[in-house]
Amino acid sequence: MYSLFCKKDNAHEESIWSCAWGRVVKEKKDVLDGDGENSRDSNASDDAPVDYLITGGLDDLVKVWELRDEKLELKHKLEGHSLGVVSVAVSNDGRLCASSSLDSSMRIWDLKSGEKTSSIEVGPVDLWTVAFSPDDKFIISGSHSGKITLYSVETAKAEQTLDTRGKFTLSIAYSPDGKYVASGAVDGIINIFDVASNKLCHTLEGHAMPIRSLCFSPDSQLLLTASDDGHMKLYDVQHANVVGTLSGHASWVLSVAFSPDGTHFVSGSSDKTVKVWEVSTKQCIHTFNEHYDQVWGVKYNPDSNKIISVSEDKAVNIYSCPV
Repeated sequence: MYSLFCKKDNAHEESIWSCAWGRVVKEKKDVLDGDGENSRDSNASDDAPVDYLITGGLDDLVKVWELRDEKLELKHKLEGHSLGVVSVAVSNDGRLCASSSLDSSMRIWDLKSGEKTSSIEVGPVDLWTVAFSPDDKFIISGSHSGKITLYSVETAKAEQTLDTRGKFTLSIAYSPDGKYVASGAVDGIINIFDVASNKLCHTLEGHAMPIRSLCFSPDSQLLLTASDDGHMKLYDVQHANVVGTLSGHASWVLSVAFSPDGTHFVSGSSDKTVKVWEVSTKQCIHTFNEHYDQVWGVKYNPDSNKIISVSEDKAVNIYSCPV
């Protein structure tokens, strides 16, 4: 059954624009046994995972939360951005977080300690979106110049640039197999790049209005796009053809995300709703009406059984999903 699992009102002092869900596995603690030798703590659970939920807001803060006993507990408040945090992303190993701001900076944070590990100043451009590569070696960002840049996580230096030759890049995604980067622009144009060859593979023109969000399916075969035209589209990545157009939101679709098991995806809209869709039937199977203002960000947890949503209403909602 779909239900509201927990809600955090006034999670930020201003609108919340972005969210991410990460998981890191805690290592068992070493303890000394009776012979003075190291042994594993028998009371510590094997592979005890910790879920981190990251939110970025117009109040310039990145907040790191832990989900414990059906409550969100604030673990870190990461400061340093100005002009709002518009995008956050968690590394695939769950250890790092990247954040970007309209102050033209990107920061990388250690989620466990809350310490900033590096800061990337990119000059007078708005950094709109960030995402980690599947191997966590790079962070990609899109900006209003239309260029997509791959930055090394280790050195914080620009390593590669993909040129869309187009308008303001609002959204960006890295395919899970590491082969492709997709970008969505303010004019509705979607570009898919082959990372290895640094070449543009496909230009998709199915939308006529800004692409606020896009993401690849877990098997990298499908690309899901969300637009201000109120529609979402599913594209076959290899052949660049539309395999589905999904309608149901009454206004702009601001955020989309696949479930890690690939069976569903979730969408958030300025119509204040969060909708869950079935990939096989391309039908909406549930609508959440828990927000009071537009929903800027949605994400699934690694188990595909929970969804986070963040909104202009300053609330963070967690929902339970049947698996």
